[in-house]
Amino acid sequence: MYTIAELTKKINTAIEKIQYNTAPKNLYVPIQYILSIGGKRIRPLLMMMGYNLYKNDVDSIINNALALETYHNFTLLHDDLMDKSDMRRGNPTVHKKWNENTAILSGDTMLIMAYQLFNKGIQNEEAWTAFIDATLGVCEGQQYDIDFETRNDVTEAEYMEMIRLKTSLLLGYALKIGALLGGADREDVAHLYTFGEKMGLAFQLQDDWLDVYGDPKTFKKKLGGDIVDNKKTFMLINALQLANTEQKAELDRWIATTDGDPNLKIAAITHIYNIIGIDRLAQQKIEALFADSLQSLDKVKVAEEKKAELYAFANKLLDRKY
Repeated sequence: MYTIAELTKKINTAIEKIQYNTAPKNLYVPIQYILSIGGKRIRPLLMMMGYNLYKNDVDSIINNALALETYHNFTLLHDDLMDKSDMRRGNPTVHKKWNENTAILSGDTMLIMAYQLFNKGIQNEEAWTAFIDATLGVCEGQQYDIDFETRNDVTEAEYMEMIRLKTSLLLGYALKIGALLGGADREDVAHLYTFGEKMGLAFQLQDDWLDVYGDPKTFKKKLGGDIVDNKKTFMLINALQLANTEQKAELDRWIATTDGDPNLKIAAITHIYNIIGIDRLAQQKIEALFADSLQSLDKVKVAEEKKAELYAFANKLLDRKY
């Protein structure tokens, strides 16, 4: 079995070796840029780890894994543009470093590259179908996220479905595809998918929590960004549901505020979260989802020592501070 560090090294080496067309330069250089500025490589790692539960020749699926990472980074180019984000992984976003048109066109090219890469990998009809379903689902999740921007009645169930599609679906499918390519039986494929999906949900809720309660010394984004942008997160949705009349009125007033000092808005809404106990509620939800994910991994019918790296990966992912 390969360790997380060994698989990460393989992925990063393969990314460095991707061959790009030399012209037009302004189409391909931004792609090389976004793929080179880091990232946790969660999706290709999970695919290779899922495969490695059943087979050891992980290099044979490197192109399948790179396809998932390329697709994920394509979504970041477009997400950053839609969200008007200036920074990604501590570096300028593509639309800031170049321009908006470049972010759109280079992103489109990455989508095509992702399918090209998957086609170069191991061929399996079920895996191809899973890859297509995953990539389409992420786009559906992004549309829900956009729709929620103009709504103040988003329910927790709707939010959980949105982040399932936008974030956790790809983690579940990474493991599913890896297991399918490795020859796993249907029960194991289903359990690994659920493990990844539940872990992804916990991961996104933790991101919501860190945006408010993270350590500013280690959290790579400015704290309170979701509050300033009125993002319909698990935190805000439940605060609106649980607030008393006075608290609800204050939340509504701050949500309607589009100018003024953003630090005052962050402080005021965080204070309401603290009073209501939203931080504890979020942590309880994260812990429950994480426990569910591990129960699914427990059911996978391979030796425990083979699953050790996946247990370690999950614990590290949910213990992050950034």
